[in-house]
Amino acid sequence: MKCKIKKAVSLVMAGALTAVGMTSVLSVSALERIEDAPIMTSFPYTIEGEDLDGAELWTSIYQDEIPGYSGEGFTYLTGGALSFTVAVPSDGMYQISAKVAQILDKEGNGRMETIAVNGSEYSKNVPYLNEWTDFDFGIVRLKAGINKIEFLNKYGYLAIDTVTVSGAEKKDYSLATDELCDPDATPETKSLMKYLKSVYGKHTIAGQQEIYGGGHNNNYEWENEYLEKLTGKVPAIRGLDFMNYNPLYGWDDGSTERAIAWVKERNGILTASWHINVPIDFDNYELGDELDWKKCTYQNYQASGSTFNTAKVLEEDSKERAYFEEAMKMLAEQLQKLQDENVPIILRPLHEAQGNEGNYGDGTSWFWWGDRGAEVYKELWKLLYTTLTEKYELHNIIWEFNSYDYGNSHTWYPGDEYVDIVAYDKYNVEYNRGDGNSSGPNLLAISSKFDYLFNLTKGKKMVAMAENDTVPAMDNMLIEDANWLYFCPWYDGGEDGGTAFLGEAYQDHEELKKMYQSEYCITLDELPENLYSFTGNEEPPKTTTTTTKVPSGSTTTTTTTTTTGGTSASVKFGDADEDGKVNINDAVLVMQSIANPDKYKLTAQGKINADVVDNGGGITNSDALAIQYIESKTIKESDLPMTSEELDKLDK
Repeated sequence: MKCKIKKAVSLVMAGALTAVGMTSVLSVSALERIEDAPIMTSFPYTIEGEDLDGAELWTSIYQDEIPGYSGEGFTYLTGGALSFTVAVPSDGMYQISAKVAQILDKEGNGRMETIAVNGSEYSKNVPYLNEWTDFDFGIVRLKAGINKIEFLNKYGYLAIDTVTVSGAEKKDYSLATDELCDPDATPETKSLMKYLKSVYGKHTIAGQQEIYGGGHNNNYEWENEYLEKLTGKVPAIRGLDFMNYNPLYGWDDGSTERAIAWVKERNGILTASWHINVPIDFDNYELGDELDWKKCTYQNYQASGSTFNTAKVLEEDSKERAYFEEAMKMLAEQLQKLQDENVPIILRPLHEAQGNEGNYGDGTSWFWWGDRGAEVYKELWKLLYTTLTEKYELHNIIWEFNSYDYGNSHTWYPGDEYVDIVAYDKYNVEYNRGDGNSSGPNLLAISSKFDYLFNLTKGKKMVAMAENDTVPAMDNMLIEDANWLYFCPWYDGGEDGGTAFLGEAYQDHEELKKMYQSEYCITLDELPENLYSFTGNEEPPKTTTTTTKVPSGSTTTTTTTTTTGGTSASVKFGDADEDGKVNINDAVLVMQSIANPDKYKLTAQGKINADVVDNGGGITNSDALAIQYIESKTIKESDLPMTSEELDKLDK
């Protein structure tokens, strides 16, 4: 065993010192341990376009030559799918890029091109490119064993010179700011933002949307009670909707009072949307008139037949502007009640504006606030922001922007100075599943959506899952490096049916219990007592060893937990890359961080996890050696941390 380990470590060190552009390098010893495995692919891996399965050799596209290709030529996506395979020893994230040209649609919006990884499809818009250009198709998850990667001819006419697959670098979650866009934010709002930043990238926070209106026979705690019975835990974030506070029917369902109680009495976190309605027959509507809710809508003008013109809201003397001013006033009245009680809120107004890919201002977006296109929408957002913060002096708001990942979604972004958090609404059980199944819960972490939002602000804004059907599996979130700040399933229709997003058609109850009961997920009981006076400068956590029963039939394991202000974070000794496992990749990353610390940086949690020998003495080669022993089962994780003397005894 000793010789095997020493050989493995020497290979790890060689890989660590020579690896370029990867966060993990697979050693020969790791590959040899996989029985009956195929020969593993060495990354980064590059294949010539003409060598793809199904490819034909091209040297020009009819009369158009594109000089500078490598190899004998290139291939052109005009017929069937083009494919190749790679083999990896374990689940992980990899980046797919290609050197491509696209010489059609010079005056258009580019062409949507699709790749498939083991049958799951990913699409990106490729702009007009008349010379060879490196194009990123995104980060995808490859499974242990053989993986098939295809270029599908859906829109086609893509010239491919080479394709490269490389290890994906882990995201730097520390780039996210805890500075609010409102410089006059209240102390409680600043504290909440600092707390969110302190857990971002290390944990996800459990949330749940409450049903509005009459609730479940006036029981607005139905969802929380259901979840507590199922998981033993209550979500930390309560989602609600201010839709009933509007100039038309103005029904008060007590949302504001429940919001205040959630924070003041239960120390929870609030988020809210605003399905603000407009009159369908706006042309004949007199300002100030009350309407039956059936004569109101929040849909776009094409779907509802509404005569409300969103673009005219931007005209100061318009009837639409006057109506919107009254709507903002009514929203401000509720937010003022929160502010008076020192209650901050994550506000997600004017959400899902680009829903249904409302690209062209043609009224096809889901809601009226997005039905005149991106430019009108951004000005509407800014009008709401300035009205609430300047006119009504509301400074208890964390501003959350809902985005999509269409080709032009970035054009809808109001700007960093008006946004604190970016969010995505995940609904992929009925449509666009991507997991190969046709029904039931969809446990994907949708890392491609997370990556898009992360890159939208260059990592400067935290990324949340503001609405969802299935809560992603915890293992998927960790492996796919998609650490959503929080998740928040939409309200349940109750035992009598309806949109039962907590039912088994949408939730895998065993996975949901695993998530809620894990150290990774923060629930209501785990929020710090000083949540609304949190400074971010609290004393470092004390480390204690506890015995935890892991859900879903796992055996009892000893884990080390750190406790900060009521929140627990698991320390998994040896897990330097924080993927939830201890293996050769962790040893590699430790060696890389020692050899080239400027390029290969361990996160704060990664350093804690990696410091397994002489705990507190810093990261050394001994830690990499010990991690190899952990993987080979020579050292039990329950015996960690250990001293250098104990390691020496094993190495003799």
